[in-house]
Amino acid sequence: MTEEHRIQNEIRLAVQPYAVIFRINVGSGITYDGRHFDSGVPKGFSDLFGWRRSDGKAVMIEVKTPKGRPSKEQLNFIERAKQDGCIAGICRSADDAIKLIREDVKT
Repeated sequence: MTEEHRIQNEIRLAVQPYAVIFRINVGSGITYDGRHFDSGVPKGFSDLFGWRRSDGKAVMIEVKTPKGRPSKEQLNFIERAKQDGCIAGICRSADDAIKLIREDVKT
C-alpha cells in the first residue's frame, strides 16, 4: 500500500461522522483488438468525493503525501468545484480533511 493510499483510508474512516465519502478508481488499458481506452472520471478529478452529512453539500478531496504536489489539472478541478459551491481542497491527513469538511458549518 502506498503512503497516499494509506492517507486516503485514514481520511475515509475519520470523516465518517461528517461526510459520506467514496474513493474513485480510474484506469486504462488495451482491448483485445488493440485499442487503447481510459475508464473512470476526467483528468484532475479528486481522489475522494461524496457529500457532507449536515447539508448534502458535495465534497471533493485531493489526497497528497506531505511532499506530494498536485497537478495543474487537479488544481483546476478543485478551483472549479469551489466556484460551483462544492467543498474542495487538498488534504495531507485525516485532520486536514475534517477541517475542510467542517470549515463552513454553522454551529
